[in-house]
Amino acid sequence: MKNSQDKITLDRIKSLQKHLAEENPLLVSVVEKFVELDQVGLGLGVLTSRDSYTSEISWWPLISILGTFSAGKSSFINQYVGNPVQKTGNQAVDDKFTVLCFSSDQNVRVLPGIALDADPRFPFYQMSEAIDKVAEGEGARIDTYLQLKTCPSDIMRGKILIDSPGFDADAQRRSTLRITDHIINLSDLVLVFFDGRHPEPGAMHDTLEHLVAGTVRRNDANKILFILNQIDTTAAEDNLEDVVAAWQRAIAQGGLVSGSFHTLYNEDAAVTIEDPALEERYRKKRDEDLNVITKRIAQVSVERAYRIIGALENFSNRIEKEVVPELETAVGVWRRRVLIADLLVLLPLLVIFIAYTASHGYWQSLKFVVPGTEQSGYGPVLANIVLTVAVAAFVGLHFLIRTVIARLYSKRLAEEGYFGNLRAGFLKNTRWWRSMFMPQITGWNKKAQAKISELRDSADNFVQKLNDQYTNPSGKSL
Repeated sequence: MKNSQDKITLDRIKSLQKHLAEENPLLVSVVEKFVELDQVGLGLGVLTSRDSYTSEISWWPLISILGTFSAGKSSFINQYVGNPVQKTGNQAVDDKFTVLCFSSDQNVRVLPGIALDADPRFPFYQMSEAIDKVAEGEGARIDTYLQLKTCPSDIMRGKILIDSPGFDADAQRRSTLRITDHIINLSDLVLVFFDGRHPEPGAMHDTLEHLVAGTVRRNDANKILFILNQIDTTAAEDNLEDVVAAWQRAIAQGGLVSGSFHTLYNEDAAVTIEDPALEERYRKKRDEDLNVITKRIAQVSVERAYRIIGALENFSNRIEKEVVPELETAVGVWRRRVLIADLLVLLPLLVIFIAYTASHGYWQSLKFVVPGTEQSGYGPVLANIVLTVAVAAFVGLHFLIRTVIARLYSKRLAEEGYFGNLRAGFLKNTRWWRSMFMPQITGWNKKAQAKISELRDSADNFVQKLNDQYTNPSGKSL
């Protein structure tokens, strides 16, 4: 029987396709492939009918801004959008992740975190559930972590910008770190701000540990730009190059030996630089780096399409190379533990049962009888009832053992950071009517394997179509 998604999920997907049809028709076809991937996940049991892999990514161009306290993140945002939407100050002025999106309403409005948690169009859809996984009970306090802010600036049309609270690792809870990792994964561009007044390794250590070191292991590290902000404060000693070098050494200590490094300052809030030549040098450096950053921001719509297609291939690969092997391993461990438990519990009980019945005359050759009823008409019936009850007890105990072991082992799967709901997939493979000795994982048949291969090919074809929109390798006139 075909696995199906519920009406709410399907309506959400149709709404997404309707929006994309106006913006980028190619992505409508990509959505259809994600729905096909959903069917594989549903078959494996790692996806529920209420969920979809389309909710695992952001379909809108997404830019996130992370960094330390007082690094000038909010000032940069206000300058970029041309509107004072974010509060600024030397101390922490906002302790929430703020999602900014366009609105034609000229009034800037601040909406609670539930506006993001319950709306699949935004990158924090069902974030409360993810927070609960790492900090039980915190998901109910989603409004303390997130807020949605409208922005009437045309430059925000068609994109989403996320401003993080100042990063102070010692004060961060696991739930906040979970959100940080989540937005880095979803973003098309990540701007990591450091305070140019405090670029030494000591002040940057915690941020480097959580942001920079993690970047080294990413295959999309080029989307992360490191920005040393407020470098105008170095003008008094005219040591910009030394400060940048010290900053890059600190980055290298985090394990990143290459990357995109930039320096900025806000001219409206800058210190006065008395020497005109020095001022020109600082301004030229600032303008060059700002130009690179704004060009990357303008490019996110293109990068978004490639990211989404890449996610289709990545999710397909992870199902085949991570989810299925993990399920096979988990089922194998469960099977061995059940067999051991049967040997330790059922086998001794069976030996005791046979020894007891044999010693009390229940066996005549290989025939089971109830002593004292051999000559009566109901003797065979009673013997069959006793034997049936005994067999049912042993079988019931076996299924109780396999159920208890499955549930105990599944708790470990729920705690680990696996792709998809591996616990649900594992429990689907250990249901009572499924034989312990089934050779393959449920839902992982030739049809599913062929579908995964087809989806990878489709991703490659989508990339070629995108390339045709932006490139012309042959140089021929179109």
